[in-house]
Amino acid sequence: MMQHFQIQLWTYGTSKIMVSRNATDYALRWWPDQKPEFLSLTPGGPEVRYLRVGQGPALVLLHSIRTQLDLFQRVIPKLADRFTVCAFDYPGFGWSEIVPGADYREPAMREHVVNFIERLDLPDVTLTGESLGATLALTTAAMLRDRVRQVVAFNPYDYFPGVERANLLASFIIKSVRAPVIGPIFAGMESRASLAGILKGGFHDPRSLPSDFIDELVRGGKRPGYSNVARGVYKGLPSYVAARSYYPRIDVPVTLVYGDHDWSCPAEREANRARIKRAKMIVLKNTGHIASLESPEEFARILIETL
Repeated sequence: MMQHFQIQLWTYGTSKIMVSRNATDYALRWWPDQKPEFLSLTPGGPEVRYLRVGQGPALVLLHSIRTQLDLFQRVIPKLADRFTVCAFDYPGFGWSEIVPGADYREPAMREHVVNFIERLDLPDVTLTGESLGATLALTTAAMLRDRVRQVVAFNPYDYFPGVERANLLASFIIKSVRAPVIGPIFAGMESRASLAGILKGGFHDPRSLPSDFIDELVRGGKRPGYSNVARGVYKGLPSYVAARSYYPRIDVPVTLVYGDHDWSCPAEREANRARIKRAKMIVLKNTGHIASLESPEEFARILIETL
């Protein structure tokens, strides 16, 4: 029987918000036998939903813009017999705690990743991310050298205008959400159709987008306060372009993996490879920006071969 949580009052800084958790909401519909948990990243700080499964060397998976740990639903089961796989919803994302007025720029998000790794006391970590998560994996490796073994970065999000390259719908909505005055209105108007339309721009073959994954994102996006999170995330995206300045500080091996139909252009990919002194590059055929869902076999294979 699914567990139900009572409403509790959580405190973060000077803000207090009500959190209601129903296990039927945050359960893994793609892997019902596994149950995610919650932990505070810092004493009194935001609580996040996370999954820890499998055995072997530590592997931390970092998800992308407007998604959550379920982004990796097609790869985690393939990796759990080789790695101790850990993934979490960033604060405000998915089913993690929403903190009013939180900062979603790269430095603040990187701090969440560092706190997550230290909170679980993970050693010798392979940091793997996709899109925004790939950039966070790279910058975290630059700052947390003693715990990171290597980085595998799938389609790093570190170029302008980023997600607006997905399609015309994405360009219109993202610009509108970031705009003054009308921004909060557009942020609160997200629908299943608009979300699916934007996400499809991240695939070479849009049929690779799972319908149940969209449903999961819609469920989390209906939580009170989520529209403010979305606006904060989109407004903070330029900070991920600026984060490239950390790349030369990375001292561990890095594998950059790009879909041949990623939003980035070849010159931008090559520039990243040149910035990182121990980097190699792999290009996946017939793959767009969301490789974990479009090419999960290749995604898993690359990680397993790094062991």
